[in-house]
Amino acid sequence: MKQQVKFPRLAGVAAFSVAILTGLPAQAQQEMAHVVSSTPVMQQVPVSRQVCQDEAVTRSGQKSGAGALMGTLAGGALGNAIGKGSGNAAATALGLFGGAILGNSIEGEAPPETQMVRRCYPQTVYESRVSGYNVVYEFGGKQYSAQMPSDPGQYLQLQITPIVPRPPTGYPQPGYSQPGYSH
Repeated sequence: MKQQVKFPRLAGVAAFSVAILTGLPAQAQQEMAHVVSSTPVMQQVPVSRQVCQDEAVTRSGQKSGAGALMGTLAGGALGNAIGKGSGNAAATALGLFGGAILGNSIEGEAPPETQMVRRCYPQTVYESRVSGYNVVYEFGGKQYSAQMPSDPGQYLQLQITPIVPRPPTGYPQPGYSQPGYSH
């Protein structure tokens, strides 16, 4: 027969009846109980971690701008050489603009660039951890169970404190009267 108890206690009445009969004060006694089983109680606990991954990132290549610059210079010089008199400024401006567009297109597309980039982010995982032990022990021919914070091993040390019953209330208690005093 199993009995559920929160704290280990005395299994029989013989020990504290002796204390009552002999008039001795009730004192705690150390006793050993045999552990029948000790089962870990598992609990899921959240654990936060930082996870990092290296990823290849490809970006389109950036033009250097050298083609546009060279085209601007060549177009400006050509426009300035062609234009005469009052049309010289207009021909130079048209040469600058046209040369920049033509030089940029001649430069062409730059090759794509691939770089390794490390990306980190938090991740929560759940781990099983022992939060205590369900212990079944035997003492005085009976089995008891209790939950304990650690595994007790093969034997469990019990501290047994006898319980001395109080006399019921409502009955007259023997009193003491001193001579010379009246009640």
